[in-house]
Amino acid sequence: MLGWIWVVLIVISILFAILSGNISSLSTALIEGAESGVSTVLGITGMMMLWCGVMEVMKEAGLSEKLARALRPVLKKLFPSAKDDESTLSHLATNVSANLLGLGNAATPAGIRAAEGLQRLSGSKEASHDLCMLVVINTSSLQLIPTTVAAIRAAQGASAPFDILPAVWFATLVSQAVGILAVLLLRKVRRCK
Repeated sequence: MLGWIWVVLIVISILFAILSGNISSLSTALIEGAESGVSTVLGITGMMMLWCGVMEVMKEAGLSEKLARALRPVLKKLFPSAKDDESTLSHLATNVSANLLGLGNAATPAGIRAAEGLQRLSGSKEASHDLCMLVVINTSSLQLIPTTVAAIRAAQGASAPFDILPAVWFATLVSQAVGILAVLLLRKVRRCK
């Protein structure tokens, strides 16, 4: 579906460029946009490689496991169905840890495995409360180090790509708290029915 939307937008742009006599401006914009896209991707790739390397060093040093272990008591409360399933709990801890460090691309595989574990534990085809909680936690994503955003800012020429930290901490803390409270409230409302 998204592919069709892009095709329609491109066709409309070309038609309007032809009708308004701005076809040369369109071709210039296409070339500049492609060039900008490639340089941005290269900048982001470098930053992501750096932080994935940092995550690997943390993993080898045992820091990731310590962070995951520190998160487990909280995760057992947020995901009661997974408190006795070590595999699912481990995937949840890895997912949340990677999100805390702003590594959404590293968090995704663990999040998928955690979602599969939560779905298996619920035994239902419908989304369980715990699966909804996982989606909310990943969507609001509390971040201590917003590496992806900083990488995009650096690729676009920001002189201090991490100067957004206080705003990111506040915004993600508030969104995470509101999201978790909403899921807990809806969980209680649903039980009352």
